[in-house]
Amino acid sequence: MEMVNNYPQNLSPHYNIFAQANHTPMAKKNKNRQDGFVYSTNPDYIPEDNPFGNLFGNEEPQDQAQTLRIHLVRRKGNKEVTVVKGFEGSQTQLKDLGKMLKMKCGVGGTVKNGEILIQGNHREKVRKLLIEEGYKDTKLAGG
Repeated sequence: MEMVNNYPQNLSPHYNIFAQANHTPMAKKNKNRQDGFVYSTNPDYIPEDNPFGNLFGNEEPQDQAQTLRIHLVRRKGNKEVTVVKGFEGSQTQLKDLGKMLKMKCGVGGTVKNGEILIQGNHREKVRKLLIEEGYKDTKLAGG
């Protein structure tokens, strides 16, 4: 059996990649780099010196400027769910608003995909609560 670089030649060609004498390691990254954008899992994170201008929406939308719509959706088992759509703001604000609505209605629910889901038909009560909170342009939608 013929040997190449101390390895048998009949092995796969991929095996010889590791036996190359001119192998050079990859360049190390500069860990002290200060430029570039840093990834954050915080949904409200905005870099201090924002290179993208107002792309991230540094300004919070005013409550009065938002148009919220309250829908009634029937789910499997003929269950009714009140859905609040159209909220513009941070995920934290949306969760806080959903928590307040669930507490005031005395029911369960969740916040998913930018919508607040409240168990049961509570459209009128949710509308009154949202108007009291300052969301003046709140209307019932659908049926």
